[in-house]
Amino acid sequence: MIDPQLLRDDPDTIRRSQEARRASVSVVDQAIEAESARRAAISEFERLRAEQNALGKQVAGAAKEEKAALVARAQELAGGVKSAQAAAGDAERHFTDLTRTIANVVLPGVPAGGEEDFVVLREVGEKPSFDFEPRDHLALAEGFDAIDMGRGAKVSGARFYFLKGLGARLELAIMSLGLDRALDAGFTPVIPPTLVKPEIMEGTGFLGEHADEIYYLPSDELYLVGTSEVPLAGLHSDEILDVSQGPLRYAGWSTCYRREAGSYGKDTRGIIRVHQFNKLEMFVYTTPEEAEAEHERLVGWQESMLQALGLSYRVIDVAAGDLGSSAARKFDVEAWVPTQNAFRELTSTSNCTTYQARRLGIRMRGEGGTRPVATLNGTLATTRWIVALLETHQQADGSVLVPEALRPYLRGLEVLEPVRR
Repeated sequence: MIDPQLLRDDPDTIRRSQEARRASVSVVDQAIEAESARRAAISEFERLRAEQNALGKQVAGAAKEEKAALVARAQELAGGVKSAQAAAGDAERHFTDLTRTIANVVLPGVPAGGEEDFVVLREVGEKPSFDFEPRDHLALAEGFDAIDMGRGAKVSGARFYFLKGLGARLELAIMSLGLDRALDAGFTPVIPPTLVKPEIMEGTGFLGEHADEIYYLPSDELYLVGTSEVPLAGLHSDEILDVSQGPLRYAGWSTCYRREAGSYGKDTRGIIRVHQFNKLEMFVYTTPEEAEAEHERLVGWQESMLQALGLSYRVIDVAAGDLGSSAARKFDVEAWVPTQNAFRELTSTSNCTTYQARRLGIRMRGEGGTRPVATLNGTLATTRWIVALLETHQQADGSVLVPEALRPYLRGLEVLEPVRR
């Protein structure tokens, strides 16, 4: 949630953030009113409780003839204290509910607007050109017998698939390369749970406007995660961390699940938009002062991976209205997909500042007590990378050159050859 102190001291900053996100600005005024009511309710409860305590002392020391009247007054006051406590609790919950509907305050420089209002920060690498008609990733993969969409649909329905043979090996190679690079950067590898409790899913900010994207198991009260960001954020919930010596960095390898609600008719061919995939996710706990510098480091590690795979890409600064509720800033790295003549997202990395930590009770020690940490997340490898890799490195005969960085993970294989049928 947002910082209540910021709401009190500088509500205009929050209003500007909401406006940039094309979200409700009036909710800020409602939250201010709720905060005032909360403080008044708490003050009244504390006043009555102090009166009750003072009266209790009077009762204890009162003469016999005075005690009956004082006891009656104490009983009457007890009812008022109980009511005031309930009112304070209601006011607290109302304030919390309102502030939880306010998205994280965007950082200075984030572009205002919606999905199409991003800013391109840089383009890297030469877009591939061919002297033949390039095949799309699915045609190439089917030539290797590497992806089977038909049998995926037979077994599980639309947007499911089998990765077979070279397809399975290629995904594992990409993920393993990413893991090795994460280890070199000081990340601790984690294979997290992929089912989480509602309070963890809600705490990371995923049960807002995109809740319909998430698979829910009502009989178990558990959610399937769409990214290991969620369990990694929950890993240290309600804890006090020591980040004084540097960030805590985790690399979560997990299967991810997304309902893809609202995407009917979009990217129905191949594995660009599917219900299940694997992903290696970087997750960082650090000080708020270090968060922006760490964000740049995460992008650097992502770019290094795409460069190692010989992919042409661009980095974009995502507009405020296209940010998730937890992100104060997000950079996407999009690879060029030749047959679509377009850049498509392969990675994203978000600076969530203290928003998730406040919701999940994750703090650090500092001068004057504890305060929330900052959290960041970013993809380092995922199934979708196969799309750009196959299309970029294809040859006229339907074979695909293996980037040198991947060859050690494929037993030295240099070329993916079509299956001779």
